[in-house]
Amino acid sequence: MRQRSTTLNREPAPMAPEPSAFDAEASPSDPVGPIYDGRLPDLIMARLDDDKAEDVVRIDLKNKSSVADVLIVASGRSQRHVGALADHLLRALKEAGAGKARVEGLPHCDWVLIDAGDVIVHLFRPEVRAFYNLEKIWSVELPSRAAAN
Repeated sequence: MRQRSTTLNREPAPMAPEPSAFDAEASPSDPVGPIYDGRLPDLIMARLDDDKAEDVVRIDLKNKSSVADVLIVASGRSQRHVGALADHLLRALKEAGAGKARVEGLPHCDWVLIDAGDVIVHLFRPEVRAFYNLEKIWSVELPSRAAAN
C-alpha cells in the first residue's frame, strides 16, 4: 500500500468580518438607530394594541430605577393569548432592529418577561397579574429627602 503524505496548512485563520451598519444599530454599546431614539416604547404599545392586549400600562422609570427607562405591563386573556402577544412582540422587535431582546417565561405563558434594553415588558394572565400587582410597586411615589428630614 502506498501512504499519502499530508501537508498542513500554515496560513493564519481568517479574520472575522467587519461589523456592518445593521450590527451597529443593534449594538447596545453604540446607541444608534430605532432602538435608542425613543420610539421603542411606542412600537411596543402599538403592537400590543394591535394584538388586543388588555389593561396595558406604561410606567416611566427614568427617575425611579437604573434598570430601564420604561416598564410596560399588559394582560392576555389566556396562556395562548399571552404566548401570541410575546411572539408577535418579539418579531416586531426583531424587525425594528432590537432582535436581541431577552425572554423569560415563554414555555408556560403565565408571566412572560421581555427585556428589550431600555424597555421591559411584562405580559400576564389576569390572575397572575392581580397576584403580583407590579403596577403598585412601581407607581408609588418615592418620598423626597426633604420630607424625610
